[in-house]
Amino acid sequence: MDSEAATVVQDRQRPEARAAPRGSQTEIEFDQGLGAVWLWLRPVGAPCFNPRLLEEIREFDDWLEHPGPSSSAPSDLRYSVVGSRSPGVFSFGGDLALFAQLIERRDREALADYARLCLNSVHNRVRGLRSGSMASIALVQGAALGGGFECALAADVLVAEESARLGLPEVLFNLFPGMGAYHLLARRIGVHAAERLILSGDVLGAGELHEMGVVDVLAGHGEGEIAVRRWMSSANGRWNSLQALLRTRRIVHPIARADLDAVGEVWVDAALRVSERERQVMRRLERRQRAAKFRP
Repeated sequence: MDSEAATVVQDRQRPEARAAPRGSQTEIEFDQGLGAVWLWLRPVGAPCFNPRLLEEIREFDDWLEHPGPSSSAPSDLRYSVVGSRSPGVFSFGGDLALFAQLIERRDREALADYARLCLNSVHNRVRGLRSGSMASIALVQGAALGGGFECALAADVLVAEESARLGLPEVLFNLFPGMGAYHLLARRIGVHAAERLILSGDVLGAGELHEMGVVDVLAGHGEGEIAVRRWMSSANGRWNSLQALLRTRRIVHPIARADLDAVGEVWVDAALRVSERERQVMRRLERRQRAAKFRP
């Protein structure tokens, strides 16, 4: 191991925990040396975005945006990193058990509320956390499917271990990813490639997605955290340039909240058209989610 990597490992073994919004499904960790805050996802039950987890992400984002005079958050934060504590899974995405229930009840309002919670997180990262002054990073270790992939795509920088698999399998139950995938993929790889990926339902390896330009940084298996810290350390040496570039990206390739919400409405309408047979597929996948043994 080279000296830089050794230093990163040593730093990782001495995390500095500070008071922050406390949640049962998230964990927050600071690295003052790099100017980073880590949000670790720890969903209860299936490793997916259940409503409580989404609320805790919203509370975290609000806390970053409006820390208040007594906040324990360092004032010079530059990076917000999201990762997962679920072994082998970044996130399986949407709460399929909840989806099936709400579709059966024809509860459009509740589906729309869920979509808005998801889009809050996506839009906060698209427009830039802390009023655009921070860079967001997603660390994918394991599977990132559906909304999990969308969450990772929303970050400014997507880091994935070579063993990770990412994709949008919603077509398996005749739905589509409505929480930003189209916008975010089109911005990275173009409209036609984005549509092909969405309609294929394919779950691809991180290496292939890196070649396509979807994954920004490819890390070795088990080396994702080291890769993120190494990237931040390098970026600190050109922070002014990076910050200007990210602001320029948001000007040249804006994604308006109104547009995200409009697609969310399309997703709700499509969800309500999913048939009973397709909901059965959804339930089978949900059972695999709970067992954390999804196999596309």
